[in-house]
Amino acid sequence: MQHQEKLKNLASEVKEKARAKEPVTFRKKSVSHTVPDPKDPRFKKKKIDLSSFDQILEIDPEKKICRAESGITFYDLVQATLKHNLIPMTVPELKTITIGGAVSGCSVESMSFKYGGFHDSCLEYEVVTGTGEVMHCSPEKNNHLFEAMHNSFGTLAILTSLTFKLIPAKSFVKMEYVSKDNVGDYWQFLKERIDERDYDFIDGIVYDKNTFVVCLGNMVDTAPALSSYSGENIFHRSVVNLQTDYMTLAEYFFRYDADCHWLTNAIPPLTWKPIRKTLGKYFLGSTNLIKWSKRLRHALKMKKRPDVVVDVFIPHENFEKFYEWYEKEFDFYPLWIVPYRYNQPYPFVDDDFAKGMSSENLIIDFAIYGKANNQPDIDYSEILEDKVYELNGIKTLISRNHYSPERFWKIYSKERYSAAKSQLDPDGLFADIYTKFHNRTS
Repeated sequence: MQHQEKLKNLASEVKEKARAKEPVTFRKKSVSHTVPDPKDPRFKKKKIDLSSFDQILEIDPEKKICRAESGITFYDLVQATLKHNLIPMTVPELKTITIGGAVSGCSVESMSFKYGGFHDSCLEYEVVTGTGEVMHCSPEKNNHLFEAMHNSFGTLAILTSLTFKLIPAKSFVKMEYVSKDNVGDYWQFLKERIDERDYDFIDGIVYDKNTFVVCLGNMVDTAPALSSYSGENIFHRSVVNLQTDYMTLAEYFFRYDADCHWLTNAIPPLTWKPIRKTLGKYFLGSTNLIKWSKRLRHALKMKKRPDVVVDVFIPHENFEKFYEWYEKEFDFYPLWIVPYRYNQPYPFVDDDFAKGMSSENLIIDFAIYGKANNQPDIDYSEILEDKVYELNGIKTLISRNHYSPERFWKIYSKERYSAAKSQLDPDGLFADIYTKFHNRTS
């Protein structure tokens, strides 16, 4: 169907649901990248099918602008924009993250030290409100609603299309891997690279208490040889054995996808080359791994608590302080490190809380993927949440949350969120953001 026809049908369906006062959630073609919770009440709600909203509507190579439907994955988007030697300004590292999901949630990766999140490249959103109206918002028109869509997690309106900037691309990426043996030297080197902006891509991996690696990449036109990490080879295990590396640009963007970072470490046979070669198409890749985790969600009820899988954003001034606490209290590796610079505090953050964040608008994503959380007297997700709050950081809402309403609204701007909610979803067709995520505490 053409976009306008799909849009009309969706608006009509939303109006029908609104009249019936039926709370809803969404069904998309791609998998959800929130962490599965077997007791999540959203599994029982009626779903609005958004799976057809997955097309590119326009690419303007001269203006370097793209307009696309919200459900297109970054993998498909990159394949299309590369034909024009262009790429999005921010490309999340898993293939089936959608552009709508990147705006509604969190989109941090190795270009974020320059460009922030994907939403920072966006020029306009088309949305369907909770009353079934179609609305357009941009920095010039309905700016307060445009800003409110970031980090709203589908609780304000349905994103249907986005217009966003593109940047020039080259065919390959040359990687350099620099190792340090202590957190002080590591942070000093990492901060210098962030400030110098002399690379296109910067992230890092901490392997243990003595092995800290900075991953530096630049786009280049030629490559003497190419590595691939979409099959038998594992990216994060290769980094410690290399000083330089070359990949195609598309391969680089999704270098973590086959293992969903390192979640396959929890299932050792999936890290063995013979198994990866013969059964990889059934089990490897973020889509397969997330689907399997959802299929097994009922079995997960037998666990005392789900594993800790979450990103936390720490003000750069507290990098060493947080890491030293993490090393002592968590002692779980690998740990993904992603620098993230924003132009100004995001409106979803409470003004008073934002004052205590980074003086340079620079935060560091510490991505913790797979820490076991089964000790009887310690809930690691809860003590992590408390520590992040203590250090004026923000924990993403993709997994278990323990916030009281009072603490939650000290971090998030209740005034701005409520104002957007009353305009976009006055009758509460979509859950409010606290209700949607505070249920994920079991």
